[in-house]
Amino acid sequence: MKRALLLAALLVCPNVVLADDKAELTALLDEFLAGASRNDANVHNNYWAQELIYTSSNGTRFGKAQLMQGVNSREMLKPEEIDVVYSREDVGIMQYGDVAIVAFELIGTSASETRRYLNSGTFVKRDGKWQAVNWQATLKAH
Repeated sequence: MKRALLLAALLVCPNVVLADDKAELTALLDEFLAGASRNDANVHNNYWAQELIYTSSNGTRFGKAQLMQGVNSREMLKPEEIDVVYSREDVGIMQYGDVAIVAFELIGTSASETRRYLNSGTFVKRDGKWQAVNWQATLKAH
């Protein structure tokens, strides 16, 4: 009976679940950007799926192992050591069940410059946890 009621609720209000996932994905992105700003290896490890395919803004393609090698080559930064702070604008999320596409403008702000990137990622939800399996970063033209 409980399953029938849950199914009926989902059929009548499917956007409620999707809205919760969009909020969760946006919060995950914000947590990741804060962690990336301080080079937090735990945040990176949780964000990226094992089978990640990452295409960087300079056209280099690599996986999670290489990405984590770069992150782990430096220690986590103390607040006064952070040289670039990452934030985001214009987040768009399209969800297809346990798969979601997240597109946004990444802003990297340092004391000397601000760089903007168009980023998009494909996320898969497994065991209740979203992780990025594919990532694309493109330096935004001025």
